[in-house]
Amino acid sequence: MATKMAFQHQAGTAMECLSIPITLHKEKDYDQEGREILKCGFKIGGGIDQDYKKSPQGYTDYGIYVTEVHDNSPAARAGLRIHDKILQCNGYDFTMVTHKKAVSYIRKNPILNMLVARKGVTST
Repeated sequence: MATKMAFQHQAGTAMECLSIPITLHKEKDYDQEGREILKCGFKIGGGIDQDYKKSPQGYTDYGIYVTEVHDNSPAARAGLRIHDKILQCNGYDFTMVTHKKAVSYIRKNPILNMLVARKGVTST
């Protein structure tokens, strides 16, 4: 079930948009030292501690955005897309979070239940 959320998050204002639920199951892999790691296959940008005006993607707020999705990755298979704005991850609010905190939270969980806003998507 999709919930209406604001895409360009400005406190107190709303825009038509749906939040899209995405469940991502990380894959086991091994680093160069042979240690087991969990890979998700995407990168993020943004955060309340970043200057969005310097964003090469042209984002217009302090949200956490997907900046890269690797082909054939868990993120790609889950339906995550470049420029998706992560609103929530496992119930944790990502609309007012630092970049470092968002990365840390994504890394520590083997399954990511996310709500994302996708520009231009207002209905299912």
